[in-house]
Amino acid sequence: SSNKTACPICEKEFSNEEIEIHAEKCLFLNSSNEFVPKRGCEDSASKKSFFSSPKRHKSSNECNDSFASTSVTEKSNQEKKELENTKIPLAERMRPTSLQDFVGQQHILASNTVFRNLLEQQNIPSMIMWGPPGCGKTSLAHIIHKMCQAKHKVRFIKLSATLAGVNDVKEIVKVAKNEINLSKRHTVLFMDEIHRFNKLQQDIFLPHVESGIITLIGATTENPSFSLNSALLSRCRVFVLEKLGTSDISTLLSKAVNNLNIEIVDESSDNVKSNSRPTINKDSISWLSEICDGDARIALNSLQMAVESNEGKSLHITLDDIKEGIKRSHLLYDRKGEEHYNIISALHKSIRASDDNASLYWLARMLEGGEDPLFIARRLVRAASEDVGLVDPMALTLAVSAMQGCQLIGKPECDVLLAQVAVYLARTYKSQEVYHAYGKAKECVQNHKGPLPSVPLHLRNAPTRLMRELGYAK
Repeated sequence: SSNKTACPICEKEFSNEEIEIHAEKCLFLNSSNEFVPKRGCEDSASKKSFFSSPKRHKSSNECNDSFASTSVTEKSNQEKKELENTKIPLAERMRPTSLQDFVGQQHILASNTVFRNLLEQQNIPSMIMWGPPGCGKTSLAHIIHKMCQAKHKVRFIKLSATLAGVNDVKEIVKVAKNEINLSKRHTVLFMDEIHRFNKLQQDIFLPHVESGIITLIGATTENPSFSLNSALLSRCRVFVLEKLGTSDISTLLSKAVNNLNIEIVDESSDNVKSNSRPTINKDSISWLSEICDGDARIALNSLQMAVESNEGKSLHITLDDIKEGIKRSHLLYDRKGEEHYNIISALHKSIRASDDNASLYWLARMLEGGEDPLFIARRLVRAASEDVGLVDPMALTLAVSAMQGCQLIGKPECDVLLAQVAVYLARTYKSQEVYHAYGKAKECVQNHKGPLPSVPLHLRNAPTRLMRELGYAK
C-alpha cells in the first residue's frame, strides 16, 4: 500500500512511522551478506562494471556453461575441505558433540549425578574441571559449546591461558555486558589451562563471575588448591576427572578405527585382497589401550600415526607398526606438580608397610619419569631415621652412603643404589620410637603457655669466674 515502505534489508513492509526503527534493528541483528538477493544468470549479466565493455545478455548455453563451471568449483572446494579434514589430528576429529557420545568419567556423568543433571537442564554453573591430560576436559567443554549453540540466548567463548592475557578477558567482559544489555544473551567463557594465569591475573574473573556477567569454565591439570586463587575457587564448583580406564580407551579406539574405514580382525590377515578395507588386530587395539596411560589424545594420535605411516605399504596394520610410532615417554609424572608428591609419598608408605615389591615399583615410576635421584635419596635418608630408627642403626648409614653414591656417579648408574636401599628399608625391622618421642617434645615446646622456663643453673655453661660464682655448671 502507499502508506507502507519495504525494508531494504529484509524486504518486509512497514508503516512510515515504524520503518526507521525497524531498519536500525535489522542492521544491528543481521549482516548484510545474509540478505543479498540471489540473482540468476540474467541478473548477474546486467551488473554494471567500470572496467569492462558493455555487457550483453547471456544465451542459455552460456548459462549452462556457467552452472557447469560452478559445480566444478564446488566439487574442488569440497575436495579441498576433505583434504583439510584429513590434516586435523584424529583426537580432534573424534571429539564428541553430545553426552551420549562421551566415553568415560561415569563418576560424574552417570544418570542422576549433579554434573549431568546440570548439563541436561542447561543450567551451567561456574566450574573448574581438574584432571590429567587426555581425560576429556576439553571434550566436555566442546559439548557445552554445542549446547550453547542450540540455545540461542547463550554465547560461548573459548580461550587458552597459554595464548590469551588479561586484556583479552577484559575485552570479552566488555562485549558480554553489551550482549546482556542489548540482546539479553549470557556469555559462557571457557578458559583452557587456567592455571597458566598467575593468582593476580586470576583476579580479573572475580567480580564478573560473582555478578553473573560471565559463567567461567576452567580446565586445569594442576591441583586447584595450589594453582588457583582461593577467592576464585570459592566461587566455582570443582569437578575432578580421572584417567580413562583401558576399556574406555579401547572403546574410543574402536570408534576411531571405524571412522577411518578400517576393519578390526581377530588375527593377522596375511591374505588380504587388494580391493578390501585395511585391517587392524584386536591385540593391537588392546596393547595401545594399555600403554597410553589413560590418555585418549595419545592413543588416538598414535593410531593416526600408525595408519598414515602405513599408507601405500600394506593393508594390514600390525602391532609393530603401532609400536614404531609410540614410545612410553608419556608416563604421568610431573616433577613440579602434585604427582611428584603423590608418588614419593607412595614410596615412603610402602617402605613403612614393609612391602619391598611396591617400594621398587614406585621407585621405578619416579626414576623412569625423570625424577632427580638426589631427591629420592634424601627421602630415603629420612625414612631410615623416621621408620627404622634405633632398631637398626645400620639403615641410616646405608641410606647416607647411597645418597653420596648418587652424587658421585649420577644417572642412570645410581638407580641400583636407590633400589638396594629401598628394599633394605622395606625388609628391615621398624621402630618409630624416636620419631614419636621427638614429636611429643616439639608439641610440648609449641603448646607451652607463658614464658618458657630458664635453663637450670647446673646445666648452663660457665666460661668465666663470675658465672661460676653465680652457681653455673654446679
